[in-house]
Amino acid sequence: MNAKRGLVTLQFDFGKNWADYSAHAINAERIKQARHDFYTLHAATGGVAARSFLDIGFGQGLSLLSAAALGAEVVGVDINPTCGDVLKRNQRFFPDIETLNVPVAIGSILDDSIVQHARTASPNGAGYDIVHSWGVLHHTGNMRLAVKNAASLVKPGGYFVVALYNRHWSSRPWLLIKYIYCKSPSVVQKLLVWALMPVIYVAKFLVTKEEPRKQARGMDFFYNVVDWVGGYPYEYASKAEALALIEPMGFRCVKFVPSQVPTGCNEFVFQRS
Repeated sequence: MNAKRGLVTLQFDFGKNWADYSAHAINAERIKQARHDFYTLHAATGGVAARSFLDIGFGQGLSLLSAAALGAEVVGVDINPTCGDVLKRNQRFFPDIETLNVPVAIGSILDDSIVQHARTASPNGAGYDIVHSWGVLHHTGNMRLAVKNAASLVKPGGYFVVALYNRHWSSRPWLLIKYIYCKSPSVVQKLLVWALMPVIYVAKFLVTKEEPRKQARGMDFFYNVVDWVGGYPYEYASKAEALALIEPMGFRCVKFVPSQVPTGCNEFVFQRS
């Protein structure tokens, strides 16, 4: 770990997983679902049209592109340079903005220079109407600092839309599994994914009573499993811990959706005073 900025050196390659997803699993139906779920989520913010929108950890780009297609003034940040290429590739599914030059910065939200770059890119340098970070900040290696940096980019009256892994007794065993995955050669990584996939399938079915392969936000079960098994660094917070971290920074929670499964993501929409 880089002690100066808290940047991690051992990290799951989210960019490769997103590239594989976009090459093999993405389709028009999933894009339609992703856009619908994004629109539903942001009903709590009043919508993104004609507003400034920052996506931290944009990944495959579906949320960032959905916001742009709805008329938002968008900026994206992601630590993995492959995600910039995946974003451009997936832009073909958004014909209304296919030629739009989407501004992105490649770097960690833990890095002061990236935070400053994002702030400068906002209208008048005053911050954003909406800062969106979905299932990302718990993978930075310093979740508390990542949350604080992300929240600092929300302008007064704006919204912080964030999903964070829920704390559960099984969180620590999963942390070990993820660490082992990232330290292992590719053949062991593949064995871990295939060994744990039926466990995850059964566990999710028992908890939700729904078909686990049915995914939200345009996602795919297999690539979600790869993301979950390998997703290191990995931190987590209970609802109370997340509220205790974010609300003292001048926010109030206006929407909360609990995780479907014990170690899944709790979803929050906060508004800044």
